[in-house]
Amino acid sequence: MKKRSSLYSGVVLSAVFIVCITVSSCGQNFFFAGRNLPPSQVLNRVLIAEQNPSAFSTGALPFMDAYYDIRHPYNASTGQLSITGYSGKLPLTIQNMPEQQVGAVYGQGDGSLALVSYAQEKVTATIAIPGGLSSSSEGSPYNGIFISRDLGYVYAANPAEHVVSVVNRNNGSSVMLNLPNAYGLAVNPGGTVALVFVENADQPTNYSTPGGQSPATFAVYTIVQLTQAEQAAAIFNPNYTYTYKDPTTGVTSSVTAQDCEPQNLPTFCIFPVATGPAASFDHPVRAVFSPDGTMAYVVNCGPECGGTTASLTTIPLPASALNPGSLGASGILLNATSNIPIPGGATDAIFNGNTLYVAGQQLQPSSGLFTGFLTVVNTPANTVAGTYPISDGTHNKMLFADDNTLWIGSSGCGRGVRYAQAQTGASVRYGCITMFNATTNTATIDSYLGDGTGIAAVGGLHKVYTTEGGQIYIYSTKNMAQLSNSNVTIAGTAIDCAYMDSSTDYNNTNY
Repeated sequence: MKKRSSLYSGVVLSAVFIVCITVSSCGQNFFFAGRNLPPSQVLNRVLIAEQNPSAFSTGALPFMDAYYDIRHPYNASTGQLSITGYSGKLPLTIQNMPEQQVGAVYGQGDGSLALVSYAQEKVTATIAIPGGLSSSSEGSPYNGIFISRDLGYVYAANPAEHVVSVVNRNNGSSVMLNLPNAYGLAVNPGGTVALVFVENADQPTNYSTPGGQSPATFAVYTIVQLTQAEQAAAIFNPNYTYTYKDPTTGVTSSVTAQDCEPQNLPTFCIFPVATGPAASFDHPVRAVFSPDGTMAYVVNCGPECGGTTASLTTIPLPASALNPGSLGASGILLNATSNIPIPGGATDAIFNGNTLYVAGQQLQPSSGLFTGFLTVVNTPANTVAGTYPISDGTHNKMLFADDNTLWIGSSGCGRGVRYAQAQTGASVRYGCITMFNATTNTATIDSYLGDGTGIAAVGGLHKVYTTEGGQIYIYSTKNMAQLSNSNVTIAGTAIDCAYMDSSTDYNNTNY
């Protein structure tokens, strides 16, 4: 017996040793893409922005084990998994950058932007925004602050103070650019284009500063970092005019800034975006960028925001539109060229290859209420391929998940046509989360659980986490069946979520 026990023990120890070598790699634990095994040793983490977790705190960042759907370590029944060092107030949004193993959490209670290290599961930096922030004019969620993916620049809009703030983390400087009613931002993945949107603004065709228009009267602007030569030319000239002669065509173009700061030696300016003879803006709210980086599509809210026509406005992004020699945001000579009408309404959009999915609401004259639609756009042809009913409400969250499904979140879905129909006895679901099957072009809407403010696609596990009505829910991507959330519920208000261990930065509803 002793010999058998010794032999058995030796085999077990050898097996354990082999496993330890395979997993630990001589003290260095890794999982996919060469990422380090985090301190919690959880490989499928969903981060939650939690407001008012207790009577003693207004914000926390717990995370869940999305493999087991629990909020504590697998081998323990207590001990909540949480990001350490977070002190922000009322966290509202998570800009998810899993490729960089970083998340940027904006706290609306104090205007802070906290950088969370996914590898270390702790806050590594808190960035102060010089102009402060206010989300009061836009509601939730808020697209008024972004950090570039290289973590070098932060751009933030403050509609209350009428400024746009820029933080250059590479040299520790910051500026505030004057722009009344600036409230929304969009930054392309490369960080070379940073667009700003003015609240409730319109801009007609053929509108430009060379055309005699005041630089203070546009609807869309672009932030630009100046070169040293441009800085010298713009000293004490907040309305600096940039002129560029294309060496290939010999054509000269120019644009006049709305503001340049600091005025004694400007480092950044904010320039208006011009419209050509076939382009206009109607209450623009955000923009998305084509996968190849050559085009920006501005989402015009139109009737849903008090305007006339919902549409997409295209802005080409050729090399000649970028400020030569500039770092960071440099899209200086931006000119919108065309509009694509979106009959179903437009407040958000997301790309899947060359197909652009646009979510919004359309006014129904019979009831005077809005109802939700998803419009599918073929971008090479700039044509609408189809329009499909989805949940009502203001759509601000869109994310692709497993099984070729697109998940869409909205706020205020209880004020639309579907809710009104349900009140008359119709068997109609009027929840704020929609699962759209992009293969069959069919939509499934959940039961009403409150505003759908967050979506996290847990890739490979065929599930999606959401934050609805302040709580966490889990769905199957196969049929939208609701999975048990009994072990992930929290005491505070869950307002956003993000899959920390995704393989791509595109698993991000705040872009």
